[in-house]
Amino acid sequence: MNKLALSATLHCLTGCTIGEVAGMMIGAHYGLSDITTIALAVTLAFLTGYSLSVLPLLRSGMAVGESVKLVFAADTLSITVMEIVDNTVMYLVPGAMDAHWFSWTFWVAMAFALFVAFWAAYPVNAYLLRRGKGHALTHQHMHGHHH
Repeated sequence: MNKLALSATLHCLTGCTIGEVAGMMIGAHYGLSDITTIALAVTLAFLTGYSLSVLPLLRSGMAVGESVKLVFAADTLSITVMEIVDNTVMYLVPGAMDAHWFSWTFWVAMAFALFVAFWAAYPVNAYLLRRGKGHALTHQHMHGHHH
């Protein structure tokens, strides 16, 4: 169970990181306000996080509507926790929100924020897996164990 929770959390982290970093880089590049940058980063993190879960389900032959519904049910809580923690840390680290994406401040703060977010989401994923929810729902379909 711990291995699956780690795997689920890493999967979530991967999807969230792609969108989160893209949103923060865009916000920093264009000098967007902190709130606008966070909103963009969260939106992109959910989009990429959900996409990374939906695509394997589509490849396994699941219909679009069914896969989207399953992924929303499976991933929303984990992504939400990860995004709240990640963006709170980025907001609280002095200079992180104002740092340009080519500065060390940006990347060190981002790595730290994602590290903290991973460990905040891990117990959420472990709890959901113990209850047969979360990543367990998509895991069953991606590995041919339909219920």
